[in-house]
Amino acid sequence: MSHTPLRPAANPHPHPTSIPPRLPHHKLIAYIVARDLVVAVRAASIRSPHLRDQALRAAQSAALNCAEGAGRVTRADKARAFAIARAEAVEAAAAVEIAGLCGEAAPERLAEVHRLADRLVALLTGLVR
Repeated sequence: MSHTPLRPAANPHPHPTSIPPRLPHHKLIAYIVARDLVVAVRAASIRSPHLRDQALRAAQSAALNCAEGAGRVTRADKARAFAIARAEAVEAAAAVEIAGLCGEAAPERLAEVHRLADRLVALLTGLVR
């Protein structure tokens, strides 16, 4: 009798780190989009150290505040964290946009950053209300 090994279940959110979705933020679409925004901002290859730092910090903060909001209990606490995440996403997109205007970012990456930031802002706007 041959033994057929069981295949692991497919990860619904494939990303470089395969963390099983068990925590509240792993179930939040806004968090997944915020993680994608972090990757896109990094891929924009901003040459200005100041703008690169600003954009990455803002994108990372957006993702972290999404996670914090998912972990909060009261509606007011959730809304506050999601509002901060929304503002950070806008700041990250603006920093990449400014870098692009100055010729200090990969122009082919700008559209992806803006697409993700726009989607994240829309998702977070719904979570703030």
